[in-house]
Amino acid sequence: MAKNKFHDGPGPSQRQLRVGELIRRTLSDVLMRGDIHDPDLNRMSITVGEVTVSPDLKVATAYVVPLGGKGQEDVCQLLARNKAELRRAISKDMTLKYSPDLRFRLDETFDRLDETRRLFSQENVRRDLDD
Repeated sequence: MAKNKFHDGPGPSQRQLRVGELIRRTLSDVLMRGDIHDPDLNRMSITVGEVTVSPDLKVATAYVVPLGGKGQEDVCQLLARNKAELRRAISKDMTLKYSPDLRFRLDETFDRLDETRRLFSQENVRRDLDD
């Protein structure tokens, strides 16, 4: 069963949220500038929607989606293939004791939003909401 980024129990700490956002911004900048030496990866425009960090800050999971949705099946493999170089680029810009191990997952949030919009646009759902 696939792990979901939404889980039960206590939420992430303020430090996890701060580090996750810092990694998200840094990873987005690195990918936007094309700092990675992989022409396949540099051809893609990738959106980093969220980065979650483990409580010990040693594992960071980046939820990514290619711009326009094209290449979804390749994006996580390309990023994983360049994980070491991405990790070095991120650690260079950050002041953490340890550079977290990077993992990449497809961000399905946008798909869920589209599905929610589609459901709300159905006549029977709109009628129920108006009542």
